[in-house]
Amino acid sequence: MIAAGEVVQRPASVVKELMENAVDAGATSITVSVTDAGRTLIQVIDNGSGMNPDDAVLCFERHATSKLQSAEDLHHILTFGFRGEALASIAAVADVTLRTRTPDQDSGVEVQMSASENKGTKEVSCPIGTNIAVRNLFFNIPARRKFLKSDNVELRHIVEEFQRVALTRPDIGFTLTHNGRDIHVVKPAKSFKFRIQDLLGAAVVGDIVDIEADTTIASLRGYAGRPESAQKTLGNQFFFVNGRYFRSPYLHKAVMKAYENLIPEGTTPSYFLYIDVDPSSIDVNIHPTKAEIKFEEDQLLFQTVFAAVKEAMGRSSIAGNIDFDNPEAREMPVIGTSFREYTPSSTPTVGLDPDYDPFREMPGQAGHDVPYSSHVEKSQNYGALFENRTLPTRQILVVQGKYILMQSATGLMIVHVRRARERLLFDRFLKALTGQAHVSQQALFPVTVAVGVEGRLTIDANSEMLRKMGFDIAPFGSDTVVVNGVPEGYSAEPGKAEEMVGNLLLILSDDSASLPGVMEQAMAGKFALLGAAGGDKLTSPLEAQRLVDALLQSDNPEYTPSGKKIISIVGPEELEKKFQ
Repeated sequence: MIAAGEVVQRPASVVKELMENAVDAGATSITVSVTDAGRTLIQVIDNGSGMNPDDAVLCFERHATSKLQSAEDLHHILTFGFRGEALASIAAVADVTLRTRTPDQDSGVEVQMSASENKGTKEVSCPIGTNIAVRNLFFNIPARRKFLKSDNVELRHIVEEFQRVALTRPDIGFTLTHNGRDIHVVKPAKSFKFRIQDLLGAAVVGDIVDIEADTTIASLRGYAGRPESAQKTLGNQFFFVNGRYFRSPYLHKAVMKAYENLIPEGTTPSYFLYIDVDPSSIDVNIHPTKAEIKFEEDQLLFQTVFAAVKEAMGRSSIAGNIDFDNPEAREMPVIGTSFREYTPSSTPTVGLDPDYDPFREMPGQAGHDVPYSSHVEKSQNYGALFENRTLPTRQILVVQGKYILMQSATGLMIVHVRRARERLLFDRFLKALTGQAHVSQQALFPVTVAVGVEGRLTIDANSEMLRKMGFDIAPFGSDTVVVNGVPEGYSAEPGKAEEMVGNLLLILSDDSASLPGVMEQAMAGKFALLGAAGGDKLTSPLEAQRLVDALLQSDNPEYTPSGKKIISIVGPEELEKKFQ
């Protein structure tokens, strides 16, 4: 009736389908174990209702399902999937072993499949529930296996799918392990908020506010991040409908519209929105993996989401935190006409002795036998003691910390400070990526940054490259890192360090691949741009001199890696025109 049939794109697709089947089977405990990011093994074990021997064999047939009794049931789908369609697609591209038992059976059944072929069925002893092991994914489709990303990237996708399912059912315990190491172990939680905390950390929960709205077309519950917690990196944006995760650029616009003028441009808030609607009013089969959904009343739902989030942001604002209903709250003071009574009648004055000289001998002072002239001579020579110990500087002017002005042989030379720093950082990072490690400057106080499980995986996978470039970032727990040092030009101060790590994740999370040589230049360019943008303001002429000297040692001091001009010379003729 709907030409069902899942597309297995990557290991994460298998994890998603098998987890959803386990939830539909009524499991209260689900364990996901993967080896080599799913290439070698994906195993999902649940304590759900299991299957009888006949269904265990039938579930691998195309379009077979135990969840629908008639075509009319297609309009009232409340389960994740059809169970049969996913297993048929998975068994077509892998070796699959299924063990399952129902509560009313004394023994279970084992079915072995390979490339859609039944390799054998036998009776086995196993616990109630279902245990599915998927091995050698895409063994019979080398082209698809070849185009899988790195283990780190594939594991990140698996973690994403795991979190999406786990966020829908706080009443179920979930476990995710990779190569024998626990990534997530979450017990049944009291509420969605506790489940969010268990999966994404207390920092995320501490920055969200409750959302609630009921209309004739939908019931909306959930949470949205406070405006000040909006990040440049995408992450922690979730829509769920009737317990199923889905993507919706359209409803995302509704959320972002509610944050207008509240968050900086280019940042995105966190949100977890659970929508309940009549199953007959949505179509979940417009997308191969049901990741997108069509709503009958999409415009009204847009307005509902917008209004609910907007109202929540109003309650979370500073003004909203004042308890106006508390009768014991202190009232704001009112300044009346008698305010002038409290102003001082006169301005304080400072006494000044114009004849005071700190080098003149005072009566009763030790050393009174030293002539006054000797004191004067010492004071005049005081500056000469250090005069020759400072670096020689040309006549330099720093304008607003952004530009350096100095004389050149042909006129006035103007240097763009941020672009100069970008060029220098690019040169250093490129050398580091091609074999010459960059020295890290240690932070005065290490800074702890919560990055989430996916962020930790990303930093772990790129730890060697980060070390070469001068970043000293150590793991701390499953979802946190500690910044111990950064390359010269970066700042490790609290506040700036958190922003820096967020930007690093944004760069490192780019899945795009480049040819050798091109990749190093592209990565060095991104890190150089990041470091230059977050550098401290230039104030000292001596710092300016050092920056210019270093810039002139570069192979290409005139342009940034992206081709923007760093140095501009204003000749006498152009200066003369300014006064005409």
